[in-house]
Amino acid sequence: FLCVPLERSEKGMVFFMNKFSVLGKDERSNYIRKEYIKEGIKMVDYKEADYIIAPIPFSRDGIYINTECIKCDEFVSDIKGKTLFSGSILPDIKNSLNENNICFYDLMEEDDVAILNAIPTAEGAIFEAIKNSVTTLNGSNSLVLGYGRIGKVLSNMLKGIGANVFCEARKKKDFAYISAYGYNVVHLEDLEKVIGNMDYIFNTIPVKILNKSYLEKVKEDVVIIDLASNPGGVDFEEAKRKNLNVTWALSLPSKVAPKTAGLYLKNKIDSIIFKV
Repeated sequence: FLCVPLERSEKGMVFFMNKFSVLGKDERSNYIRKEYIKEGIKMVDYKEADYIIAPIPFSRDGIYINTECIKCDEFVSDIKGKTLFSGSILPDIKNSLNENNICFYDLMEEDDVAILNAIPTAEGAIFEAIKNSVTTLNGSNSLVLGYGRIGKVLSNMLKGIGANVFCEARKKKDFAYISAYGYNVVHLEDLEKVIGNMDYIFNTIPVKILNKSYLEKVKEDVVIIDLASNPGGVDFEEAKRKNLNVTWALSLPSKVAPKTAGLYLKNKIDSIIFKV
């Protein structure tokens, strides 16, 4: 599909000609909605809108839009001819959007948005770790599983706090960066050798990496923060059986920094629509 931004760059003309709808009841969505209203954008029901801004993730269960009582399939059939902005859109829903020739942008696939979004995610992860522990991150052995956008930002913040940072990765390039930044390299095949020494474990990998085998080796008082999207990266049943301290921390940007996270998204949407 091809999405063509408006040729007019002056917002005033867009305000007059086009109508917006912002879905979602989270604080990030509320911030975006309020900012557009302040700018004079006409806000309407999504069925009447030209541009629709939906929550991130778009849907957790593939049935309903996140935080809304709107079924995804019904929504798709109602928005033909409109432009949709969201993020972390499930593959089946993307297929449906494409099949119906609907112009959409998955903002979490835009590198600039995803990288900036990693900042409030990492800060939120540290907040959750502090809230759920009785020891300091400073001087701790802290393991970050996955060295993607969030893993990179989080590792840097943990080092700044004074943690002894261990990073699990799979690519040779990532191993080089991990070493260059002064972190400890952990190969996946060596994870079982070090996991029992960790005070904090932060998972960013969207597969169940912390299975029963690994959970049997962790400290009894370890703090585990899972940042992975559904179905998560932890065997939660096994963790509960062992009475481990595990927090599945989803949608952190909209919880810990909704204004900042909303600003990142709004700036990107404006750059697409208004060519600014």
